[in-house]
Amino acid sequence: MSPLATNLALIFLGFIPSLIWLGVFLKKDPHPEPRLLLTKVFLMGMILAPVAVGFQWSFVRLGEKFSPVIFSFSSTHFFLWAALVEELVKYWSVKYTVLRNPEFDEPVDAMVYLIAASLGFAAIENILVLFRSSTESLNLALQIWTLRSVGATFLHALSGAIIGYFLALSWFYFEHQKKLVAIGIILATLFHFTFNIIVFSFQETREGFVYSLILLLIFAGLIQALFKKIKERSLAARPLK
Repeated sequence: MSPLATNLALIFLGFIPSLIWLGVFLKKDPHPEPRLLLTKVFLMGMILAPVAVGFQWSFVRLGEKFSPVIFSFSSTHFFLWAALVEELVKYWSVKYTVLRNPEFDEPVDAMVYLIAASLGFAAIENILVLFRSSTESLNLALQIWTLRSVGATFLHALSGAIIGYFLALSWFYFEHQKKLVAIGIILATLFHFTFNIIVFSFQETREGFVYSLILLLIFAGLIQALFKKIKERSLAARPLK
């Protein structure tokens, strides 16, 4: 396979998990969103991904002036910072793309669009990881891709859904929108941070895979319940005709 064909294949593979998970979550929206708007949000998640990388690198650069132990890629402080930055970027992707759009017309849309932005972000992350790992071997890249398809990509969708739920709640408590969004970002960050710590602490072990999968399944059940709850609340809030 030529280098060009290999690169195109890696890019294609990077998108597949995000598109599959997006299709799964879109089925939960009773009134499907415009495809063009979903595409814009997905692309915005991709476009802003380098912003997160920039903030993460700036954190590590602080180690040159302060403690290199605290400000390093392997520190718990970095994992917390990285998770926070990524969740903020996902929220910004929605805030500056669709939050004031007329099509954003029901609470559950908040969860759908946050998931779309998160999966756009995950696609870029997957592509970068694939290119980096492929320099060692294509087999390694495929192994990592398989794990990320059911792990990190799903994580991004779930953490985005958490923020989306609290943004959806602000539909009913608009005067508390900033507080609710902040709570959502904090909870999503802690979930994201916990997942990363598990993966880092049990690198390439069966225990790490099992623990991280259990965490994802617990939150998948939670997100399922939150989708149902926000739909029911939306129906209850509609005026009778």
